Amino acid sequence: MNNRLLSVLTAILALLSVPLARADDSRPKVGLAKVMVIPVRGLIAKPQLYILRRGLKQAIAQNMHTVVLDMETPGGELDVAFEMIKALGKFPGKTIAYVNSEAISAGALISAGTDEIYFAPDGVIGAAAPVLATGEDIDVTLRSKIVSYLKARMRVVSEGKGYRGEVISAMIDIDSEFKIGNEVIKEKGELLSLTAQEAMKSYGQPPQPLLGKGIFRNEEALLDQLEGPGNYSVQKFEISGAEKLAQYLTMVTPLLLALGLVCLFIEFKTPGFGIFGISGIILLGLVFFGQFVAGFSGHEPVVFFLLGLTLLVIELLFFPGMTVLALSGVCLMLGSLVWAMADLWPHEPIPLTGEVFFLPLANVLGAMILAVMIFLAVLKFLPKGWLWSAMVLNAAVGGEPTSARALLGEAGYAATALFPSGQVEIAGRRYEARLAIGYAEVGTPVKVTGIGEFGLIVEVTS
Repeated sequence: MNNRLLSVLTAILALLSVPLARADDSRPKVGLAKVMVIPVRGLIAKPQLYILRRGLKQAIAQNMHTVVLDMETPGGELDVAFEMIKALGKFPGKTIAYVNSEAISAGALISAGTDEIYFAPDGVIGAAAPVLATGEDIDVTLRSKIVSYLKARMRVVSEGKGYRGEVISAMIDIDSEFKIGNEVIKEKGELLSLTAQEAMKSYGQPPQPLLGKGIFRNEEALLDQLEGPGNYSVQKFEISGAEKLAQYLTMVTPLLLALGLVCLFIEFKTPGFGIFGISGIILLGLVFFGQFVAGFSGHEPVVFFLLGLTLLVIELLFFPGMTVLALSGVCLMLGSLVWAMADLWPHEPIPLTGEVFFLPLANVLGAMILAVMIFLAVLKFLPKGWLWSAMVLNAAVGGEPTSARALLGEAGYAATALFPSGQVEIAGRRYEARLAIGYAEVGTPVKVTGIGEFGLIVEVTS
C-alpha cells in the first residue's frame, strides 16, 4: 500500500514537472526599467487572450514597468477584444501598442485600450466596424445598436487621450462624418483607416497628433527613445501551440475533471497502481495545464491539490474510517480546482464576490455530477467484466485476492470505526466493508450479510 502512495505522488510530480511557462526567466539588472513585450499576432481569438492575460500576470509578478503589445493582426472576435482590453486595465504600469504592420478591426480596439500607440513606418490601423463571424454585414438595426455600444466603450477607454475616442469611433461607424474644425477626416459612407504618417498628423489648437505618439523602425528604437539606450531590460513573452490546445482544454474542463475523478476513485478501490491511476493523473494534469496556459492560475493550486491528495491517501492507507483527513483532503482538492479556474491577479486581494468564482464553482459541481453519472453507467453496463473483477470487492486489504462470496455469513469484528464504511477483520484478514444501517465502534462484532459495489455489507451482531 505504501508503494501505491509513492507511485501516485511520483507520477503526479513527474507530469507536473514539465515547464509550463515559455517566457524567458532571466532577471533584469537592478535599476533598469523592466519591459515586457507581448506579441498579439494573427486573428484575435481565445489563444491571443490567453497569451495576453498570462503575459500581463507575469509582468505584474515580476514588477515590470512597461508592457508593449507587438500588434500584427487583421482583427477577430469583439468579445475577446473587450476581454483583452479589460485585462490591460489590470496592469499598474504603462501599456503601449506598437503597430508593427497592422492593427485592423478588433486589433484597433485593443490598441485603443493601451496608454500610448506607436507605429512602425509601414503600420496601418483602422476599419473596426462589426461584422458577422462569416465576414458578412450585420442587419442594419442590429448594427446600429452594436456600433452605438462600441463607440461608448471606446469613449470610456479613450477618455483624456486627445482625439483617440473620435478617431476610433470613425473606424467603427460608417454612417457618420468625422472632422476636426473645418477639415473633414472621414466622409460618410466609409470607414476610417490610417497609415502611420496619417495617424501622426497634427490637428487643432494647440496642434496634437491625430492618434499616434511616434513612428519608430522597431521596438528597440522605440524603447531607446522612451527609456534611453541601455537604461532598460526587455523580456519577450514567448508563445507556442499550447495556447491553442488550452482553448480546447478549457472548453471541456468539466468532462476532463469528471473522468479524472472517476479514474482516481476506481484506482483507490482497486489493488495495486495501474491504468486508472495514471489516466486520472493525466486528466487532472491536463485541467491544471489548460488553466495555467489560459492565464487563470499559477502553480499554487497544484501544490494544494497534491496536499489534499496526500491527506486522502494517508487516511485510506493508514487511518481508514477516521474521516477528518479524507474530508480535509477532498476539500483541498476541490478548492484547488476552483482556484485553478479563477481569474485572480498578482498583488490584488481576492474578491469576495461571486463574479470571479461562479464559473469555476459551476465547472467543479458540474464535473462532480457528471462523474457520478459516468460511474453509475460503468456499474450498470460493466458489472461482470474485467473492470468489476479488478475491484477491491474480491481482495483482502493488504492481502491476496479472496472471493467475497465465500465470506457470506462469516463473523468478524470492526477493525476501524464504521461510519458506515470502514474495514472489518475476518479470520485475521481485513476487508473493506460498510454497515447497511447505523454505525459501529472499533471491536464491535459483525457478520457478513451481502456484497456491495466496493466492499462487504455487514451487520452488527450481539
